[in-house]
Amino acid sequence: DISPLLKDPVAFRTLIDLLEDHVRASFPKIDFIVGECLDSRGFLIGPPLAQRLGIGFVPVRKKGKLPGATQCISYSLEYGKAELEIQNDAVEPGQKVVIVDDLLATGG
Repeated sequence: DISPLLKDPVAFRTLIDLLEDHVRASFPKIDFIVGECLDSRGFLIGPPLAQRLGIGFVPVRKKGKLPGATQCISYSLEYGKAELEIQNDAVEPGQKVVIVDDLLATGG
């Protein structure tokens, strides 16, 4: 449960500071942060991290949630199957992204 972290602005800022430092050191030339929106912590952490880095945020969503033409990928879970989509024009060939997804395992 990351709720206490989200409620504490100093702790949340510290998290973003640490992630920013890590991404800058590990991936100095990236174009976007990509994160799953609304159903994942990638939506909570990705946009403020992208803003700090001065780059864009690209949402990935469950199938059928994004407007326009999309690319879909299916994957297996312990308990079934899931599908994610990204808009066709969200990332161009050769662009570099860092994917921010769940920070803690929740059993899914």
